[in-house]
Amino acid sequence: MNTVPQDFLLPGGGANISTLPKVSLHDHLDGGLRPQTIIELGESVGFELPENEAELLGGWFAEKSDSGSLVEYLKTFDLTIGVMQTREGLIRVAREFVEDLGADGVIYGEIRWAPEQHLSRGLSLDEVVEAVQEGIEEGVQEVGHAGGRIRIGQLLSAMRHADRGLEIAELAVRHRNNGVVGFDIAGAEAGFPAGKLKPAFDYLAQHYFPATVHAGEADGLDSIRGALFDGRALRLGHGVRIAQDITVDREDAENTYVELGRLSQWVKDREIALELSPSSNLQTGAIAEWGDELIDHPFDLLYQLGFRVTVNTDNRLMSDTSLSRELALLSETFDYDLSDLEVFQLNAAAAAFLPVEDREELADQIIDGFGRA
Repeated sequence: MNTVPQDFLLPGGGANISTLPKVSLHDHLDGGLRPQTIIELGESVGFELPENEAELLGGWFAEKSDSGSLVEYLKTFDLTIGVMQTREGLIRVAREFVEDLGADGVIYGEIRWAPEQHLSRGLSLDEVVEAVQEGIEEGVQEVGHAGGRIRIGQLLSAMRHADRGLEIAELAVRHRNNGVVGFDIAGAEAGFPAGKLKPAFDYLAQHYFPATVHAGEADGLDSIRGALFDGRALRLGHGVRIAQDITVDREDAENTYVELGRLSQWVKDREIALELSPSSNLQTGAIAEWGDELIDHPFDLLYQLGFRVTVNTDNRLMSDTSLSRELALLSETFDYDLSDLEVFQLNAAAAAFLPVEDREELADQIIDGFGRA
């Protein structure tokens, strides 16, 4: 493995977050490339890059992604997707992606990506899924050789502005016994509600195949309603704008009193997981109505109210982050301790697209690992 893990300690010299067992539910394959890999793959396919040194290229991605706009943020993916058009490139990126997760203490990860965006050099949809799965399996082996243990599932995303939703849903179901564990829709959220992909979601429901839907990131409550009722989403990709349906009635020196709307109450009562990504939510402007610093993020409000919050990276390259770093930032900002971080991991384990027995085993691993911290 080429990855050197970075240590993140709980405030006050507490446990090393990097070594704690973690679950990653919202992590994009095309948002987690190593800068050096982009350079080498770019050279092999003649793809022009803005920088030819890894450190400079990594800085370029971080700078361009910090725009306050999801649309601008998504433009950086032209580069990463551009070097992920060959079988060899997909295998390498997937392998290294898993290695990097393993180095960060992730024991279960779901990797989401859009197969339809990787066909420009002649590969078929099935071939790109098979290539990514081959890379995943190589990565799992490498983590094992390094003394770790990790399990990975693919989430296939359909681009919500395109017209291939049903085709990608069929692809996902076709590969359900070859590493694919769920379905997602991604891309520009505003103007492209889940209802536009109704045939895909109907097909998935008929085949008992789970879906998570990007919603409540760049659009509001109607987008979340569509994800739940048209998309039958079992999780919300980000979902941060569910806080728009929570009214603060009054505050005193010790407490804040709030009222939940019907939608937020439904999400809470049904324990529908929120795939929150703190750094990314700041970069894309998803929390702009509450502020522009991490302390303004509704994460803590949702957590204190009992929502099933999970912590995610979204795109590790664009946010220059890792799951351990996201947890460290939250701990520092909201004064979370080890028990809070354990809750976030158990929430993620409970929401994973795995059989219930496997989710229980995952929870046991988390409890054991945190108990030894």
